[in-house]
Amino acid sequence: MTTTAAVKQKAGRRGGSINRREAIAGYLFISPWIVGFFLFVLGPFLASLYFSFTTYSVLQPGKWVGLDNYVRALSGADRFFWKSLWNTTYYVVGMVTLRLVLGFLLALLLNKKVRGITVWRTLFYVPSIVPIVAVSIIWLFILNPKFGLVNYGLSLIGIDGPGWMTSPVWSKPGLILVSVTWVGVTMLIFLAGLQDIPSHLYEAAELDGASQWRQMINITVPLMTPTIFFNLIINIIQGFQVFAQVLVMTGGSGGAGGPLNSTRVYVLHLFELAFNQFKMGYASALAWILFIIVLLLTLVMVKTSDRWVFYN
Repeated sequence: MTTTAAVKQKAGRRGGSINRREAIAGYLFISPWIVGFFLFVLGPFLASLYFSFTTYSVLQPGKWVGLDNYVRALSGADRFFWKSLWNTTYYVVGMVTLRLVLGFLLALLLNKKVRGITVWRTLFYVPSIVPIVAVSIIWLFILNPKFGLVNYGLSLIGIDGPGWMTSPVWSKPGLILVSVTWVGVTMLIFLAGLQDIPSHLYEAAELDGASQWRQMINITVPLMTPTIFFNLIINIIQGFQVFAQVLVMTGGSGGAGGPLNSTRVYVLHLFELAFNQFKMGYASALAWILFIIVLLLTLVMVKTSDRWVFYN
């Protein structure tokens, strides 16, 4: 009995030593990510929180001002704060609606078993991986009020196309139209969700005489609600971070965000304060306000999701 216990104890020590070596090796392998996370994610995250309570300007040390930066933004002292937030909200509502509807319809079409379907799926997805600057420049030509493809197409049916990016009324709808470029990502997620629906449900519905429309309403849509919910949250978060295409498409001689600040979205306003006016402390406060807005909106959607999201 004593010999058996000694053998088990020795084996246990050997096993513990192996586990420690494996743990050390594992931490060494992931150490670049850990270092990068602390230096480039957590570090700046905490630094921006501190700077949001200061007048830090990059060139000079910051002075602690408490909640003054937040009060300045929310009180309307910054004349572009509420304007930029409204522009962003307008864009998010339009962009999310367009992407969800168009992405779902495309996924339905590309879920058919026909010859060459993989080619069509690729063609609809490829624009999503094109560099955003190149896409924005292409769209400037497409939306050109004089020789752009959109206005040319409208002229064929007797409609005089608007100025798009040169009109304060049509500039935000123009940006929403540009967002169609990245609908391929939403479409791909929807397509994965559609292919996860058991085929026997449709077979049973057909035997019961259900039409294609009834199958869509009673089977496809309810079982796709988790995927719709995921795409909804992802697109809302991306929408509030819109920046690059606005900077490229409106950064002419009149300054980015034109015409008449109709496309001055939140992150663009934040960028100009931080890197053009060097008001890094105030810009950090704006970043945290945006973080809180997106966080609260996400929490509300998660809290209310049990009313319409059905998990099978």
